[in-house]
Amino acid sequence: MNQHQSEKIPVGISACLLGEEVRFNGGHKLHSYIDQTLGEFFSFRTFCPEVDIGLGIPRRPIRLIRREGEVACVDIEDYQLDYTQALIDSADAQRAWQADLCGFILKKDSPSCGMERAKVYDGKQTVRDGTGIFAARLMQNFPELPVEEEGRLGDAVLRENFIQRVYVMYRWRQLLANGISVASLTDFHARHKLILMSHCQKTYRELGPMLASARKDNVTDMAAQYIRALMAALKKRASRGDHVNVLQHIQGYLRDHLDAGDKAELVDAYERYRQGQLPLIVPVTLLNHHFRKCPNDYISRSWYMHPYPAHMSLQNHI
Repeated sequence: MNQHQSEKIPVGISACLLGEEVRFNGGHKLHSYIDQTLGEFFSFRTFCPEVDIGLGIPRRPIRLIRREGEVACVDIEDYQLDYTQALIDSADAQRAWQADLCGFILKKDSPSCGMERAKVYDGKQTVRDGTGIFAARLMQNFPELPVEEEGRLGDAVLRENFIQRVYVMYRWRQLLANGISVASLTDFHARHKLILMSHCQKTYRELGPMLASARKDNVTDMAAQYIRALMAALKKRASRGDHVNVLQHIQGYLRDHLDAGDKAELVDAYERYRQGQLPLIVPVTLLNHHFRKCPNDYISRSWYMHPYPAHMSLQNHI
């Protein structure tokens, strides 16, 4: 059976989301779910790039503008006060500690920290197509890092997707810390194959053959290619249909151990889950029940069946 970490997972976060009074108006945006629920499992490293570059508390707001086809971050009243490069430099200066993170939660709509759909002013209208300057550089520096905004964590599917990616990245960091080898990389892939299958069939079909060419002399480069492709694939939402395909695949390992009643019960659970009448935890629990009676080493070691601590209850939503 897979065991989850005993220590908390390091995750970066915009400082205002944990109650630090660093916003332009001297306030904060404490997020109770992040603080109280995710805080049980994640060790947060707070950071405010606007304070880091020397802007005071309180301060005049800053905004994103588009001029000459480029997006810049400037003072709301004096566009000559341009903070774009300072925010980029701030992000670059944090790379040493950020390299150890397994995820980052950003403040939505922020001209420094917004992950997407931040307001950009072009002098005539406002368009929500921007990314905060610090956030953009963070994601450029660490393209594999799971990154999410606090506003999107209210969506159950996006919340589960982010947390799942954080746990995958945590296990990847452990793999690297223990020393990468062809055997350890192959084992990591085997234990995550079903998770990958639920997110992207194309990448699932590509990564197996790619790893088959891994050798001692190229495993480091192969590992870098692998994690890049894996984390990109896991950003995609896993649909109910994709999950049902995986559940049916898993059931195949029980083909010699299920009677007609067991099969009918599983088929009914899959269909009711597909239609949105049951949460994912129901068919997963049924399958786990059968595997407790008829253990299978591959399934018991697969992270799909136990992707994160059960008491996070992420698979309980309909």
